[in-house]
Amino acid sequence: MTNTTPAWTGGDLPQFGDAEEIEISTRRPDGALRPFVPIWVVAVDGSLYVRSYRGAEGAWYRHAIKRPAGVVRAPGRQVEVAIAAAEPGVREQVDAAYRAKYARYGATYLQPMLADQAVTATLRLDPAH
Repeated sequence: MTNTTPAWTGGDLPQFGDAEEIEISTRRPDGALRPFVPIWVVAVDGSLYVRSYRGAEGAWYRHAIKRPAGVVRAPGRQVEVAIAAAEPGVREQVDAAYRAKYARYGATYLQPMLADQAVTATLRLDPAH
């Protein structure tokens, strides 16, 4: 997979990609941030990916699709992001990253993140440099 999106720099990729979970906020039409929502994140080939547990019905996901700009935060760091649809063909790599990182959660939480409902709501987070 070739990624032509802005690159994560310095320690931001591991700081966000290795975090157990991050928080995401999307922007309202007036530019104000919505409340932050905790979310699982995985790093694949230098990019960060998130999925909506509730699929397209998730409120944060609906807002992200409508206004694809926001902020993510991990302990000690907050970064502005551009939100984009995941590239076609990245599903297997993202699925594998979710399995490896969150396996201890088993069927209760991991399986819904691998189900079609969540997979169709996979987004890539790019730094908004």
